[in-house]
Amino acid sequence: MPDHRISRRQFLALSGAGLAAVKLAGCAWGAEAEPFKRKLEDGLAWYDVRDWGVEGRGWNDTEQYFDRLPAKAQGVVRKAVWGLSRHSAGMCARFETDAATIWARYKLRSKNLAMSHMPATGVSGLDLYAQDKQGQWRWLGVIRPSGGPAIKHQFASEIEPGYRAYTVYLPLYNGVESLEIGLPPDARFKPLPPRAKPLVFYGTSITQGGCASRPGMVYTSILGRRLDRPVINLGFSGNGKMEPELGALMAEIDAAAYVIDCLPNMNAEMVAERTGPLVHQLRKARPKTPIVLVEDRTNTNAGWLPARRQHHADNRAALKKVFNRLVAADVEGLVYVGGEQLLGNDGEAAVDGSHPSDLGMMRMADALDRVLQPVLSGK
Repeated sequence: MPDHRISRRQFLALSGAGLAAVKLAGCAWGAEAEPFKRKLEDGLAWYDVRDWGVEGRGWNDTEQYFDRLPAKAQGVVRKAVWGLSRHSAGMCARFETDAATIWARYKLRSKNLAMSHMPATGVSGLDLYAQDKQGQWRWLGVIRPSGGPAIKHQFASEIEPGYRAYTVYLPLYNGVESLEIGLPPDARFKPLPPRAKPLVFYGTSITQGGCASRPGMVYTSILGRRLDRPVINLGFSGNGKMEPELGALMAEIDAAAYVIDCLPNMNAEMVAERTGPLVHQLRKARPKTPIVLVEDRTNTNAGWLPARRQHHADNRAALKKVFNRLVAADVEGLVYVGGEQLLGNDGEAAVDGSHPSDLGMMRMADALDRVLQPVLSGK
């Protein structure tokens, strides 16, 4: 089964010319393979997720395994973007087992486990989902870190008997140095390697996951489960600004669709200047890949703040003007998503007016689901 794309050449022009040659990495096991390697410690069999591959990595040539950008991006992207790219947002490990008990042990890069408006479970925790007999993903357990950097914790015990698929989501606002899954030694285990053709999301702190209560509740991961698609999360808190350096990197990924959700970090002038070049950059490299342009969500307290309402209106007008110009120029495969209803209209879907709560994340996923379902049909 195929893995994600890997780069073979140095980073070249920001316009997308001279893109790195890429190829799919294969996986070495099959139905008749020997049992997957493991370590027996503390009465459990421990499986290192790096041995079969973590989904949500766009590149293999990273400085550290759980980084979101390749090593060559250091010094090319801005320092703030590089620092945020060391967070594991959007990554997940997939496997099948009949284990009645599931553990994890992992090592975090930062001792800052939580933020003032986002809990440790979302910033630094692990989140476990199981697939039911109907193929639906259901939440099972979350690890609530209270110390570190090394954490060992049980997700769940006395799990309903049966052999099924599981997904473990990695922290949204912390980096990870290692991650192992622990199962009873007699449990069956099958690794599920990363899938090809991911949805690539480029955006802001909201895209990165602020302020989901658990890693599986960021809207990108909700969409990944609903659409049965791998996801690459390129959300950079405060730094989603449609930059050409990111466009060139994104263009290296053979994506099912690119979703651009940067407006909360931009003003109207930036939107007008940068949207067109970013679209052309992606379109030149990937002529057929859908590009989804998303307006900024409405702050939930904007009804009381005229300046905030004007900011939304100016940003959206700028984006719509560029979109219309691109369509008139026969740029194909563009999709436009309005922002007015992304968080609903009751003012209850954000923790601070800006960053969605779990309710807001679900509403954003609902809105984008309606757009992406037809876009992805047949892909």
